[in-house]
Amino acid sequence: MISLTHFLIVGACIFSIGLYAVLAKRNAIMILVGIELMINAAILNFVAFGKYDKANYGGQVFALFAIVLATAAVAVGLAIIVNVYRHFKTINPKKINELKD
Repeated sequence: MISLTHFLIVGACIFSIGLYAVLAKRNAIMILVGIELMINAAILNFVAFGKYDKANYGGQVFALFAIVLATAAVAVGLAIIVNVYRHFKTINPKKINELKD
């Protein structure tokens, strides 16, 4: 049987990969993917803790809210990236150094 520790270790590994993607990548899309990996690691932890709380299903409820919020964040993030690309013709965050013309 898979214990809670196994879920938490997998969640920590996924979170670490997402953190590396956010800190090391020079592409806005990959940064967004890294943020999604970190959110998915948190969702995995919610579900893992919810598995051991059979009375209230609190972990699953929080996981559903987190999935909805992550989806909305991806939609907004992609819209911002598309608009930045239209204006600056790059999605490299290091090359975008001004917000107004």
